Parts: sequence; C-alpha cells; structure tokens
Amino acid sequence: MKKSMKFGIVAALAAMVAAPLVPTAATAAPAGGATPAAAATKSGPTSIAYVEVNNDQLSNVGRYTLSNGANAFDVAIIFAANINWNGSKAVLYNNDKVQATLDAAATQIKPLQAKGIKVSLSILGNHQGAGIANFPSQAAAQDFASQVAATVTKYGLDGVDLDDEYSDYGTNGTPQPNDQSIGWLITALRADMPGKLISFYDIGPASSSLSKASSTIGSKLNYAWNPYYGTYSAPSIPGLGKSSLSAAAVDIQNTPQSTAVSLAQRTKSDGYGVFMTYNLPGGDKSGYVSSFTNVLYGQAAVYK
Repeated sequence: MKKSMKFGIVAALAAMVAAPLVPTAATAAPAGGATPAAAATKSGPTSIAYVEVNNDQLSNVGRYTLSNGANAFDVAIIFAANINWNGSKAVLYNNDKVQATLDAAATQIKPLQAKGIKVSLSILGNHQGAGIANFPSQAAAQDFASQVAATVTKYGLDGVDLDDEYSDYGTNGTPQPNDQSIGWLITALRADMPGKLISFYDIGPASSSLSKASSTIGSKLNYAWNPYYGTYSAPSIPGLGKSSLSAAAVDIQNTPQSTAVSLAQRTKSDGYGVFMTYNLPGGDKSGYVSSFTNVLYGQAAVYK
C-alpha cells in the first residue's frame, strides 16, 4: 500500500519555525561491524531511503554515490511488512514482494550492507485491527517484538521501522489504542535487538502516545521523522534529540525538486541530523537526488 497519498496533506506545516543549529555528521556503518567496501565518507545528516518493494528493487539504493564515492543514502528501508490479526494476537506478515526481497538477501540486502548502508524493515497495519498502538498488555507487545526480532536475525537486517497506519483499530473485535502500547513495544524491541536500529514514522495514535511518554522510552529509538511529504515539521518525542530527527519529508516521485532543495537547506541550517526520503524508484534519478545531496553534503549524486 502506497504512502504517497500523504503528499501535500499538510503543506501548511512547511512554514513552521525551526530550532537553532546543532552540527551533525553521518557515516553509516555496515551490519556486523564489517569494513565498508568504499572508504569514502561524508559529513552531514543521515539520509534515509524508503523503497516500495512491491514496485522497485531495494538494491537500487546502493547505486547512488556522491562524487567522492561515499554513499548517497545511509539507511535503506524495505516498505513494508504488515501487522495482521490471527483471531487472538498480532502477527508479523510479509506479502510476496517483501518476502521475495528478504529471500533474495544475497542480492538485495547484503550488497548494500557491504557498502556500509544499513537495511531496516518497515512494519505497519493491514486493516485487520492490529497495530503498534493497541497491544492490550506488555506480554502481547513482547510477543510481537520477539517475532520482529526473529525476522531481523533470520535475514540479517539492521533494524526495524515502526509505522502506525492502516490498522483500522477495532476491526475484528480488536482493542482501541492505549498510551502504553508503543512504549511496551519499543522497550521489548530494544531488549531483543541491542545494537539494532529502531526508527519511528511519526504518525497515528502511537505518535500521540510517544509525545507524552517518558524520555526513557524515546531514548531507545534511533530516529524519528515527519511523515507528511513536501513539508517540514520535526517530531516531538522526549528523549530523542535533533541529531536523531528529520523535519524534512521528501517523496522522490512526487515532491517537487525545488521543495526538496528547500527542505535540505532548512535541514542543514537548522542542524537536524536526519533527512528522510521515500519512494526511490528504479532507474537513474541522480539529477533529483543531487538536488538535495549538493545542499546536504556539498556533492552531486552519481548513479552507477
């Protein structure tokens, strides 16, 4: 299911005032502590690339480098696995395209990691009533976290991305969201996956809960980002600082290039440590990618 429907939903957010400069730097490390094939590095925000694997190849992320050979993107996110309801509990489900990407780890995942690009799996609801915001107990959240951790381990992934969309809470007699659910899940995931990435797509009831949560929970996240493409608005999660946030949200196939440039300029001037992009397609989009890498890193992007 595409997220691109969100493009332009809240364009008014683009005018929000940002916070002062905090310098950041990002050089992605590969899974398992291996040395990346490319020694080149860059200084600037961590760059995120979601890929709709129903339509495009994850491996395409690795074809983009900066002019000095450094990776244009630091984290590739497989979009997306689902949270299904089996009649009694939430279960992790991969559609055929997601499963094919995982099964093809040797060509889709490991080559990215060898370059120093981390690979995460996005997880979101599937219109069945189960989601990250309505686990009825800590034990239920821990059960689902164990499923996620097992998948991350099985396929050699670097982490997971949590997205509170398309759950249709209440369907199939499922409970409504509660404020403890997302904290239970993040805490369980961090315990099960020490050293792995946990990112949050800042939307839905889980977003509201996290904005009121303790800094202890927020500090267990690595990243969070604005979910509304073409706009600029940083998440507000106690315990998660500017170096871990993307105020910018860019849909590479739908956000005007001039807007992407503007969002990159604001990201750099305001000192946010992450720049999130979505919907990287197949083929050469280096002209568009260069429009923001030139701003963020002072280098154009090359497609190989």
